[in-house]
Amino acid sequence: MSYDTITVEVRQQVAHVALNRPDKANSLNEAMWQELQQAMEWCDAQPQVRAVVLSGNGKHFCAGIDLAMLMNMQRAIEDSCEARKRDKLRRLIVGLQANVSSLELCRKPVIAAIHGACVGGALDIVLAADIRLAAEGAVFSVREVDVGMVADVGSLQRLARVVGEGNARELALTARDVPADEARAMQLVNRVLPDREALLQAAEAMALQIAAKSPLAVQGTKEVLNYSRDHSVAEGLNYVATWNAAMLMSEDIQVAVMAAVSGERPVFRD
Repeated sequence: MSYDTITVEVRQQVAHVALNRPDKANSLNEAMWQELQQAMEWCDAQPQVRAVVLSGNGKHFCAGIDLAMLMNMQRAIEDSCEARKRDKLRRLIVGLQANVSSLELCRKPVIAAIHGACVGGALDIVLAADIRLAAEGAVFSVREVDVGMVADVGSLQRLARVVGEGNARELALTARDVPADEARAMQLVNRVLPDREALLQAAEAMALQIAAKSPLAVQGTKEVLNYSRDHSVAEGLNYVATWNAAMLMSEDIQVAVMAAVSGERPVFRD
């Protein structure tokens, strides 16, 4: 795959996806939204990819949506019919939602490695990741109210599930900056590392640890976690019973048991 606004590199079964507009603080233009989804769908489809690390090149993870893209939206939805104009806008928003949700829909666990700014649309994106790590100096915020709009691509739907209802409402209504240590305290991120280099090393180490596990078990675990989050306990239990009825009798269990008996490290095929 060839991209203009991101880079993708696979090392030891881990896909390293990096936002790559460092001169623009990795602000999200139309191409980057689309290419992010393309990259996640590519990672999902590649058997050799078992985990994904998402980061940003340059001084910041991502400064949010490119303001030039916002300004161009009016031109993109122009129509003499008001209803058709609104339909175009709705389809544009739904498309951006799909770009973000591609992280969640990717069967491979996605670890977001965040440094510098992570604001607006960038926060929407990392909330769709499975795990978030941050470097000291990282700053998070829901910025949409500051530009006169309602956040519409995921933060209002996902943030409260991560940090709780009160914290989510405060962040969404005030648009205030949240430093890395506070983000850790409210469980927005799992861990805070000293700098970007340590952050990327920690993210890669975690991804490699995941990649060494049974891919069937890891991908199934992500699927069941996502389903259970959105359903009742009873529905989640029923779903995982059905899942394991279909998937439990795999060769990966035999490999894991034999490795445990022999004391050797299990090696699972893609």
